Amino acid sequence: MPVLTAALVLTPAPVEASGRAIPADAVITWNLHAEEAIWTVARQNPWVQGRSFSMVQGAVYDAVNAIAGTPYRPYLTAVPATGRESAGAAVAAAAYQVLTGIFPEQHDRIRAQYDTFLDGIPDGAAERGGIAIGERTAAAMLTERQGDGAFGVEAFPVGTLPGQWRPTPPTFANLGAWTADLKPFSIPSTSVYRTAGPPALDGVAYARDLNEVKEVGGVNSTVRTADQSDAARWWHDRRMTQWEINRQLIVSQRLGGVQAARLLALVNMAVTDATSACFNEKRHWGFWRPVTAVRLADTDGNAATVADPEWTPLLVTPGSPDYTSGHACATGASMTALLLFFGRDRIGFSATSADTGSTRRFAAFSQALTELINARVWGGIHFRSADLQGARIGVSASTYVFTHEFRRS
Repeated sequence: MPVLTAALVLTPAPVEASGRAIPADAVITWNLHAEEAIWTVARQNPWVQGRSFSMVQGAVYDAVNAIAGTPYRPYLTAVPATGRESAGAAVAAAAYQVLTGIFPEQHDRIRAQYDTFLDGIPDGAAERGGIAIGERTAAAMLTERQGDGAFGVEAFPVGTLPGQWRPTPPTFANLGAWTADLKPFSIPSTSVYRTAGPPALDGVAYARDLNEVKEVGGVNSTVRTADQSDAARWWHDRRMTQWEINRQLIVSQRLGGVQAARLLALVNMAVTDATSACFNEKRHWGFWRPVTAVRLADTDGNAATVADPEWTPLLVTPGSPDYTSGHACATGASMTALLLFFGRDRIGFSATSADTGSTRRFAAFSQALTELINARVWGGIHFRSADLQGARIGVSASTYVFTHEFRRS
C-alpha cells in the first residue's frame, strides 16, 4: 500500500514481554467505560473523541507501566512502585479520575462503575497502593492538558470564491476549527506536515478528482456497488469502529496488561495528533467540498468539469473543509500504529457498525486503509486527493509517535 511506505520501511519493534505479568482485563474494561462516557453519553464528535481517549489511555499506560517495573519509557510520569500494587485498581483509578475530570457532569455514573470494579478487588495494601498510583498518573495527565486549546473557536473561515469552502447542505455546520491548534500529545506542532495543497482548479488532477466523486459518490449513483455503499456508510459511523478493532486485537493477539495499555495509548495519541495536523491543513487551505464543487463546477474555470446544481452526495457532508480528510488522517495513523506495534501488516480483524448493522473484515491494516480512502469518495464527501494526502499525514504522525513514545526503557 503506497501510503504506508513510510511505516513499512521502518524496522518495526516486535511486541516485547513486560517486566511483570499483568492481565489485560482491567485495561479492556476501562476502555469500554471510557467509550461509554465519551460517546454513548457525551456524544463527542470524532475530532474531540481522540483527546479524551488519549488522556485516559495515557494515564492508564503510566500507571500499569509503573507497576510492571517501568519496562517502557513513561509518557508523563514514572510513579515509584514496588510491583505488589493492584494493577486493576491502578487502571480503574487512573481512568476514573481522568474521565470525571473531563466529564464532571457524569461523576455519579462513573463513580458507580468505579466502586463496582473495586468491589472485585480484595481490600488491603495492594488495592490502596494501586489506587494511589492511578490517582497520581491521572493528576499528571489532567495537569498536562489544562489550557491545551480544546474547545476554542469552532468556526472555520468561510469563503465565496471558486475553490473556497463554505458550509454545506443539509446541516450547514461549521465545527472543529480549534482542533487545528490543539496542543499535540507528541508531534512537534500541528503545522509540521504542511502540504503543497489541493490540486489547482484548472488542472487535470482536479478534473479527475471531481468527475470521479461526481460519478461514484452521488446519492443516485448508478456505478457504485451495494458493497461500496455499505463501506461508505460503515466507515462514516461516528461511534468509530476503531475502538472495537483495538480491543479485538488485544484479545486475538493475547496481549498482557502492559502491552494492551501501550497499544491503546499509542493508537489514540497517534490518531489525535494526526487529526490535529489534518485540521490545521483544513483551516490553512479552506478547500471546498465535492457537493459545492459539483454544483458550482461552471465557476471553476476547468473545461473538463460540468456543473450539476442538483447533485447530492450519498453521505451527509461534515462541517469542515475538504482538504485534508480527517478520517483518512485518523485511519492512516491508527493502521500505521498497529502495523508498527505488531511488526507486520497482515493481521486479520473485523468490526461491526452500529449504524449499518454490517460487519466488515480485513486481512491487513493496509487493506483497511485502502478501503477507507475509497469509502470517502464513494460516500461523495471527499476528493481522492484529500483522502490520499490525509492518509500520508496519518502515516507520518503515527510514525513520529511510535519512534518517540512508549519505547523500551
